[in-house]
Amino acid sequence: MSRFSRTYLAASIGAALFAPFIHAEDSSNSDGQSMPPAQQCSVDTAQTSDTNQEPITIEADSLEAINGDRASYKGNVVVVQGSKTITAEQVTLHQAENIVIAEGNVTLDDGQFRVVSDKITNNLDTEEITAENTAYEMICGGGRGDAVFISKTGEAMYQIDDGSITTCPAGDNSWRFIADDIEIDQNEEIATLYGSRVEVQSVPVFYLPYLTMPITENRKSGFLFPSVSLGSKNGFEFELPYYWNIAPNYDLLSTLHYMQNRGLQLKGDFRYLTEANSGELSAEYLYNDDKYPEHGDRWAYQYQNVSRFGEHWLIDLDYAKVSDNDYFQDLDSNLGDRSDGHLSQSGSVSYRTKSWDAKLTVQDFQLLVDDTIPYQLMPQLEFNYYSPDLYQQINFDLVSHVSRFVTDDDDKPEATRVHIEPGFTLPLTTTWGTWTTEARYLMTYYQQDLDGLDSSFDSLEESVTRTLPEFSTKANMVLERGTTIFEGYTQTLEPQVQYLYVPETDQDDIYLYDTTLLQTDYYGLFRNRRYSGVDYIAAANQFSYGATSRFYDGGQKERLAISFGQIYYLDNSSQSPNSSSEDDTSNYSSWAIETDFNYDDKVFYHGGIQYDIDSSEVSVANSAIEYRVNDNFVQANYRYVTRDYIEGLESYSDDELNALTSDGISQIGLLGGYSINRNWNVSAQYFFDTTESEAVEWLAKVEYQSDCWYVGIDYSRELTGWSSGEVGVGSAEFDDNVSLNFGITGLGGNSRAPEPPSGNALSYGRPFILNN
Repeated sequence: MSRFSRTYLAASIGAALFAPFIHAEDSSNSDGQSMPPAQQCSVDTAQTSDTNQEPITIEADSLEAINGDRASYKGNVVVVQGSKTITAEQVTLHQAENIVIAEGNVTLDDGQFRVVSDKITNNLDTEEITAENTAYEMICGGGRGDAVFISKTGEAMYQIDDGSITTCPAGDNSWRFIADDIEIDQNEEIATLYGSRVEVQSVPVFYLPYLTMPITENRKSGFLFPSVSLGSKNGFEFELPYYWNIAPNYDLLSTLHYMQNRGLQLKGDFRYLTEANSGELSAEYLYNDDKYPEHGDRWAYQYQNVSRFGEHWLIDLDYAKVSDNDYFQDLDSNLGDRSDGHLSQSGSVSYRTKSWDAKLTVQDFQLLVDDTIPYQLMPQLEFNYYSPDLYQQINFDLVSHVSRFVTDDDDKPEATRVHIEPGFTLPLTTTWGTWTTEARYLMTYYQQDLDGLDSSFDSLEESVTRTLPEFSTKANMVLERGTTIFEGYTQTLEPQVQYLYVPETDQDDIYLYDTTLLQTDYYGLFRNRRYSGVDYIAAANQFSYGATSRFYDGGQKERLAISFGQIYYLDNSSQSPNSSSEDDTSNYSSWAIETDFNYDDKVFYHGGIQYDIDSSEVSVANSAIEYRVNDNFVQANYRYVTRDYIEGLESYSDDELNALTSDGISQIGLLGGYSINRNWNVSAQYFFDTTESEAVEWLAKVEYQSDCWYVGIDYSRELTGWSSGEVGVGSAEFDDNVSLNFGITGLGGNSRAPEPPSGNALSYGRPFILNN
């Protein structure tokens, strides 16, 4: 049977299908069948000219025509215009009714929408295209479904009656939305559902009379996919998020979170971005917690904002608050976790130029522990001046601040502090080393309010002036050679030595307002100050010395680094207060050693140790080894801290420390994650306290994720405390939770399952810090 190419009548049929006006040209000598274009989203490649004015090609096995009545193409009919294609067994123009009908295995592909239908009809008077008994696919959005009736009412508008929508691949209806009516706007990238219900494996789960959802990963207003979980902690849980794309630079994510054992929780996250401002306001509210009614309504919120004005001004706000100290212990939250001990509430205005900057700050904290009230900074004014190359290679800087400390605790003093600290620095640099000498002079004045305080504060003075010089000089070298043991490797040796002098002075008449002892490690050996803040300046007359050796492979990737060093105290009285020996007989600090190792980008190791030579024991140690291939890994770690070392930090009272540990920290951790295949993933972690012979935390997860849904089972067990209130005394108390999480993915930007909320306080840590 011969093939018929385009004629005037063929052009009229094509125009009836695709456009009200068309110019057709004769191409009766075409040969061979034209194939439909591949399924590909054509939104981004749309031509600037009117698609309806593009040429039309119609091919078929035969043509029958009755003048004034109808014209029919039959057999392998292919109609192509630009990115639009129709294939059918028969295409007929009914001239009297002005209707075009395509029948028999009909496909319609317009670059955005693809349908496979029994019958497609086009009314030329209304230019409406309808399809019956149809399976459809959104080429640009990724969704698909079927419908009794589909009509195209605009260039990118589709009306679906008695239809479904899902993101599951063809042949997989694990879940889908069934709706009486579905309106799809490809331009706005939104689907609106009326009278919809969600079916999982053909079983109805819930009903929604009205629902809008984005159909691509672009930011569009609408409901995102809900998630469901069932656990022993909160019972049945259901989360339904709604995303509101208010403007290109404003959006709001609102979530309804129902917990069977607690009630209904509302969550909101508002973001904004302007030319001068960026910020985020997050809030959570749970009305009358049914599980812990003594807490009543429970809430949390956080506001963060950064504003820039011109080249110099900056405003920074960060304010967070929760209803009670147990909020993060009891509830999974996006604003914090169980390991958080405080929330910051601060605001600052700063001005910066090339040579100086100033900053005004107010700050408060919400401490998430009972019977502890923090100091508030109300306010602090900072002024810093910089003058590099003041004279030849000498640099000058000035650090200063005026601080007002207030507190709601009537048993603590309040104070005003003025601190001025000029300093000179002489850096000398070559290609193989540096030598930096620094001299500073610290001048601090305190006006302390001591009225009404008890006798424990008798050593304090209302007016205190303290002046201290500080001098340090530090030199380091970088030596390099090829190794003889490992062919193609380069080894460096980087020795460094520092002398630090700060005279000893009596500071017992000053209270500690914002100062605490810093943790020591190898890098802390070369720190000029032992404490944060300036309320206590530790005396020093010491040499710090150490070295780092690194090994680089032929590609200059660092494979091994070993650092070791210690401090030699010329004055024995300036030793660190967290030494584990009560009667120091040596002038040497603990040895500090750090090691990092990377073998073949698969085996990683990090270890650190501080060995106290006076007590001949390890005071601090940590170690972690990990084997990783892509996202699959297994890690073993260990951390150890003596109680003497913790007491030396002077951060806890005896009662607080007894509630945390009885004999220091000695914990073993095992973690792992493995992808069995593209669908199945398992992960687990386990932490055991060898001091108390108790498990601290368990966590195990098994997750299955298909192309359009996920399900996961979580088990967690956490040591929450001891019956007596002191660690190791009485019986251990645990919080166990088993949860089943289920959700659907695909539309609205959800391309993978979210991490189930585990609530674990001890989590994965990267066990190496090598370069490259």
